Amino acid sequence: MAQQVKVGDVNGIPIISLAAFLNASNKQAVAEAMLDSFKTIGFVYLVDHGVPKEKIDGMFDWSKKFFALPAETKMLAPHPPSGTHHRGYSPPGKEKVVQHIYDEKELAKIRAKAPDAKESFEVGREEDAAMTNIWLPDGVFPGFKEACLDFFWVCREVELTILRALSLGLHLEEGFLEKFHTAPDNQLRLLHYPSVRVDDLERDEIARIGAHSDFGSITLLMQDNVGGLEVENPHKPGEFTPATPVEGAIVVNAGDFLMRWSNDMIKSTIHRVRAPPNASKEGMTPERYSIPYFCSADYSRTVDCLPGTFTEKNPKKYDPISSGQYIMSRLAATY
Repeated sequence: MAQQVKVGDVNGIPIISLAAFLNASNKQAVAEAMLDSFKTIGFVYLVDHGVPKEKIDGMFDWSKKFFALPAETKMLAPHPPSGTHHRGYSPPGKEKVVQHIYDEKELAKIRAKAPDAKESFEVGREEDAAMTNIWLPDGVFPGFKEACLDFFWVCREVELTILRALSLGLHLEEGFLEKFHTAPDNQLRLLHYPSVRVDDLERDEIARIGAHSDFGSITLLMQDNVGGLEVENPHKPGEFTPATPVEGAIVVNAGDFLMRWSNDMIKSTIHRVRAPPNASKEGMTPERYSIPYFCSADYSRTVDCLPGTFTEKNPKKYDPISSGQYIMSRLAATY
């Protein structure tokens, strides 16, 4: 009996089982279902992805312990002032996610109006000389560094599986996209959204994460059961629906670079984090934890529109560009 590929749906976002891809019993069906979801809404829930629940739960435990440390301890691993070096700890209100705004004065105005009420810690691969990791001093929080790096590489394996599936969905050789993602120039981010007043969020006096799209190829998201992530309807701008947490699932979305690379065949969909519906107590939102893993093509690689995404009637919309050139121009506007 063939394993079921699409096993559910959350507000129009398919829940897809990776089992038939991982055991090679029906790779093409999984690949086509995943690509179809990326073409229609740009998001998908993946279950049976091969990452044990205990591994994900363990990383959330480390995250909660880290953010519970005193502020002065966390600031021993400070995120640099530059938005192009995304490593280390950022306190609440420091970072402001914006969409396609590059003027420094305009950015300052937006940040002052509604700072993002979240704190984060960001990690990359250890051997990245261009963007070195920033850790707490040895002995301050034993085991945290090792846990972060272990989880970085666990997520890396899921990334490669998704890239292989997308390649098959695009009717390319299975390793096609993987060949452009060898470094890996990726970023693991631990996020904590403290409890805040619902009224302040609704009046836009503070934000969790405002409406934005991601920059790179794909993003993996592990979220707790609190909720708050919302995805815009690509066909009705301004209409958002909750991407409610699904037990054991990893949420995956396409980024702007992959949309450009696919000649806009794939959608990089706007999303945001708001107050979860019906979850407030005495006018306060519950605190929320999430762990996104941002995946980018090798910064040194220049890419052109993917084979099969353009025709004489639908010509290439974009010139070739390097991943690094594209990502760095976008990162600079987020901090």
